[in-house]
Amino acid sequence: MDRPQFPSDISREQFEHVRGMLEAARRKTRPRKHDLYDVFCAVLFLLETRGAWRSMPPEFPPWRTVHEYFTQWTMLREANVTLLERALVTVGRDKAAEHLRNLLAPR
Repeated sequence: MDRPQFPSDISREQFEHVRGMLEAARRKTRPRKHDLYDVFCAVLFLLETRGAWRSMPPEFPPWRTVHEYFTQWTMLREANVTLLERALVTVGRDKAAEHLRNLLAPR
């Protein structure tokens, strides 16, 4: 969907760095109706403006859709933090930090 740019938007190039992780968080029950980039930018908009879900501009996907994705992504974040904490304890801080740098390095 073509929509106006908002100050909170990131570029599609920046979005590609997190696309895989965000797609992995979703239950694959049916084809996606909304562009994941637009959903992500809607979350960024709400976080920046501190607005209410229902006050989201109509150019974004429906607020309930954005909220559902946000909930799934929040659970993914919590799981990643737990895994990182376990890695720090299991393999030690230096090895875990090195592994994290490797994961985040541009490809």
